[in-house]
Amino acid sequence: MEQMKELVESVLESAAEHQLWSPHDTIVVAVSGGPDSVALLHILYEIALNRIPLTLICAHVNHGFRAESAEEAESVRAMARELGLPFEMAEFDIPSLIKESGLGPEGAARQKRYQFLIDTAHRYGARSVALAHHADDQAETVLMRMLRGSGPSGLGGMRWKRTEKKVELIRPFLRINKTALVELCQQEGFSYAEDASNLKTEYRRNAVRLELIPTLEEYNPRVKQSLLQLSEIVQAEDEFMEAAAGKCFDELVLVDSGKCSLKRTSFAAVPSALQRRLIKLILNYLSADSSSLDFSKIEAVRRGTLQEHPTVWSLNLGSGLTCMRQYDNIVFLSKPPKQQLSYTYRLSLPHPRIEIKEIGKVLTMSVLERENFSVLGEDFGEMLAWFDSSELVLPLTIRSRLPGDTIRVMGLNGSKKVKDIYIDDKIPSSERSAIPLVCDGLGNIVWIPGVRRSMHAAVGRHTASVLLLSLEDMEKSEEA
Repeated sequence: MEQMKELVESVLESAAEHQLWSPHDTIVVAVSGGPDSVALLHILYEIALNRIPLTLICAHVNHGFRAESAEEAESVRAMARELGLPFEMAEFDIPSLIKESGLGPEGAARQKRYQFLIDTAHRYGARSVALAHHADDQAETVLMRMLRGSGPSGLGGMRWKRTEKKVELIRPFLRINKTALVELCQQEGFSYAEDASNLKTEYRRNAVRLELIPTLEEYNPRVKQSLLQLSEIVQAEDEFMEAAAGKCFDELVLVDSGKCSLKRTSFAAVPSALQRRLIKLILNYLSADSSSLDFSKIEAVRRGTLQEHPTVWSLNLGSGLTCMRQYDNIVFLSKPPKQQLSYTYRLSLPHPRIEIKEIGKVLTMSVLERENFSVLGEDFGEMLAWFDSSELVLPLTIRSRLPGDTIRVMGLNGSKKVKDIYIDDKIPSSERSAIPLVCDGLGNIVWIPGVRRSMHAAVGRHTASVLLLSLEDMEKSEEA
């Protein structure tokens, strides 16, 4: 009975520290029939009976792996009946599921088991599902992730609690080793099953438990304790860093539908310890599949953002995600970037208005006699342009950009490539196709709205009438 008291106190201490439950919670207890889960059910029953009012449901999954599976299921059913607890069971033909899903035996079993446990919690209105993972499991998990090359989040191991489909998965035993759980079952006379598959080293976790850890213990007899301490330290620091990364996200990242963007200078000012986390947070925001992104891809984004040159690039990150650098802007997309737009329109009197639906803009043309205007000078940064109507050859053509386009800019001898102007002005490549080019009747580019106008048909002292071009958003035009 002394062993039970010690383990109950240990579990209560951990539960309070990590807020695993509250009085009157309903908890689904996953019981496989092994010593770990049998101990979990009895310890939680003791807590619910004498310490904190909790409602327990005993849940068991028969995976159909072994001949003993049916016998173990009946043993767990009898245990629940003896304690007066509701019993829920699911039976799955995992060998068949492996063939259908392509998952390994462990992956297929885990997927179906968690699905059943969460569904059971939903049916009973339970806040959580209690799992019997213990300190030895945690040490093995940390070591396996270390071998895989995991980052800090992975080295934190299994969490005390995490939410999946609005149900908390809780692990009250993460500080208790397996030996203590087996001893409890033996001292109290709790019957449990031994899974012979735990001795098969073709399963990676078993190989780590039976071969690798004993080898490491030759160098450090307390290696499991060291791994456990590592997970505790890293988990706490990881939570702190995640909170800091979340704050960075809120302050620096501009979120639009299917797109996240931030300034390169802002990113560079973030401590390097947070830069990778910020990238991962952005990618997680855009896609549920981003967990498969490895270190090399995240590092490629980080280094590409910090480097001076090139200032324009695009990276396909997989999972439908793309990252682009457009000078000082870093843009993350959950869909492939839009293809180059292609369109051509004609504009002339007496029909002085066209809608460019491809880019959501409206171009209007009006003629003002001299007595109705004053020459205010050319403001090339606005979506307005003035021309001497007697010198501008109509009809005008409004079209998308073509390779090799040039414009004769005021104050410059000869022509300049439109592409070079965009580069000089640091206009992102993704935005260039949305800028229309206005050409006169001879094919000369006379205006790039918001960017440049040409030297053609300049307004001067001898101008009798002005042709005014205006480009605005289609929505604003309709409101007007």
